Amino acid sequence: MSQPTAAPPLIRLEGVRKSFRLPNGEAFDAVRRTTLEVSEGDVFGLVGQSGAGKSTLLRLINLLERPDAGRVFVAGRELTALSRTELRAARQQIGMIFQQFNLVQNATVFDNVAFPLRIHGRHGRAEIDARVRECLDLVGLSEKVDSYPAQLSGGQKQRVAIARALAPRPQVLLCDEPTSALDSETTRALLQQLREINQKIGVTIVIVTHELPVVQALCRHVAILEKGQVVEQFAVDGPVASRKTVLGQEIDALVRQRSRETHQQQAAAPVQLRGVAHA
Repeated sequence: MSQPTAAPPLIRLEGVRKSFRLPNGEAFDAVRRTTLEVSEGDVFGLVGQSGAGKSTLLRLINLLERPDAGRVFVAGRELTALSRTELRAARQQIGMIFQQFNLVQNATVFDNVAFPLRIHGRHGRAEIDARVRECLDLVGLSEKVDSYPAQLSGGQKQRVAIARALAPRPQVLLCDEPTSALDSETTRALLQQLREINQKIGVTIVIVTHELPVVQALCRHVAILEKGQVVEQFAVDGPVASRKTVLGQEIDALVRQRSRETHQQQAAAPVQLRGVAHA
């Protein structure tokens, strides 16, 4: 009897590279020829110090940043080979939430969540109404449907952003430092929310963070980035409660070790003009 073949990864970055031009005209390599795979249903953390390339790598997944080289696959489709029209349709399968929420301030909570459903014109009014209320119920904000962002707390704004990202029923949810503007109590509640969403609807989550408690509370797999490259990966085995302290120590030790090695290399190398790093 033949062995069942492993399912292909839902996300695959294949040899991707991204550079930016600095004000002095020099090129800064934000991501250096990186290959990375994320399985369907996973919660995958991208961890590293400021300037390591985490956010740039995340934005390559939905081509908010188009790679200078390499290929990006999501759900079996090569996004880097699609036309603009095809890419817009493919992005319906990839939700994204940001550090600063990015809500429309003069629109109600309902209209913010409805926005991605309306822009493509494929949904009727009744369908949009039902889906918006379903998503707000999922994040526990049904009673805020007619409120405006200015009337919400930071945690509530981020939950509206999550509801908006989930409205088109994406397979992937990209999270760029979603808790960095929140206090510790609100952060814990939001991570619990994301964990429940992953468990209930199976959406694959990729989260950028430099906060170890976020990794410990939420992630199943972790990639550590430095200078635009993945230098280590972890699978978080077993219950998080029994692994969280060890995992945190492992990541912290690796980051500190890599930092020491970098400083030693810089001390030994000739002095060069350094540009501004992209997170």
